[in-house]
Amino acid sequence: MTKRIIGCLLLMSLATLELSSQETFKVMFYNLLNYPIEDAVPNREDDLEFILADYQPDLFLVCELNTITGANNVLNIARTAINQNMEMATYVSNTSDDSTGDQNDLQNLLYYDSTKFSIEEEIIVPTDLRDFNVYKLKVNSVEQNTNPIEFYVVVCHLKASSGADNELRRFNMVAELDNYLNSLPADSNIVLGGDLNLYTASEPAFQELLDATNHITFADPANRVGSWSNNPSFVDVFTQSTRTQSGLGGTSGGFDDRFDFILTSENMLSTTSITYVPDSYQVYGNNELSACYNSAINSTECGLADSEFSFAIRDALHNFSDHLPVTVSLQTDASLSTIASQEISAPLMVKQTVINTTLTIYNSDYTLSNKTVVIYNSLGQVVQTLTLNSNPEQNLDLSQLQMGMYYIKVKDYAINPVKFIISN
Repeated sequence: MTKRIIGCLLLMSLATLELSSQETFKVMFYNLLNYPIEDAVPNREDDLEFILADYQPDLFLVCELNTITGANNVLNIARTAINQNMEMATYVSNTSDDSTGDQNDLQNLLYYDSTKFSIEEEIIVPTDLRDFNVYKLKVNSVEQNTNPIEFYVVVCHLKASSGADNELRRFNMVAELDNYLNSLPADSNIVLGGDLNLYTASEPAFQELLDATNHITFADPANRVGSWSNNPSFVDVFTQSTRTQSGLGGTSGGFDDRFDFILTSENMLSTTSITYVPDSYQVYGNNELSACYNSAINSTECGLADSEFSFAIRDALHNFSDHLPVTVSLQTDASLSTIASQEISAPLMVKQTVINTTLTIYNSDYTLSNKTVVIYNSLGQVVQTLTLNSNPEQNLDLSQLQMGMYYIKVKDYAINPVKFIISN
């Protein structure tokens, strides 16, 4: 009887732990620099794959996407670098009209992990220049039918360049967004990711976004409101320019501006069903070094030996775009539904896709014991062979290999190769 009571108590404890579980989602916004039309840097898709494989976003928000072909290319890259469950929203060419020139080659889009989210609605908010693309998402939670967790993602690209006329056009674009937001419930959860092209927080467009009298007020989760442009005090939130070398496309002025943002509705900073994780705002690739001011992001001024973002990551960012991505994490107390059943299983998997010197592999098929595994480089050349043991987990020493992308495969066995990256 005592054992039965203890067993019941353990089951109740496990149930309580399950109900109080938390799920965290990683969000990234990235200006893709006129992709795929901009081709000054060859094979920059490899750099994007490297970046996504390292960060592993659940939601990937992008601007400066040119074509449906480019959109599908990014989807395939995301599926390779993150997982096969990545999907994209409907690709729609810019519906807004720019009277001063053709801007229909710059689109926004959302990519998402379909095991974690579903799209309920896609909305276009036109302006005189470029659309705001708005996506209503629902978390694929256990209680999604009875207690749905919903939020909106806004992806945008405001008018570029300094000057009063451009500031006014940015403000007018935000005013159009506000008109749409007025139609939503005041307690709506909203994430806005965009290249806002703002030089200072005093600009009318930014003040409008943060206006406390608005139906829905945004907040800067980084809490770094100020005069950013060419101000080294704000180097930690700079996103542009990654380059000082000309001829690569985009701008080449060095690291000196905060143009890219992720903002959230104020309620997401506190007690909504899905919230911003405190202190998770980060400019991906930015080591927050004052010496990086006006430098190229892959220079020695922008990274130390113990910096979070290695040269390999910063070099990929430098090559792919003149902007750095912005990232945040979101969190909910809800439990996701049937994630494991939707993921693609394989007998041979890697613990991490980005490593330094040791690759940890998982072998769920005992028949692979004593089989030879072959490691190929990105050119398809065999660089190392090893033998699997009978353990379900095995560490492989790859310290002799250089930085780059590699594939591991069981020799003479019908299993697809698994990709991984050595970053140091």
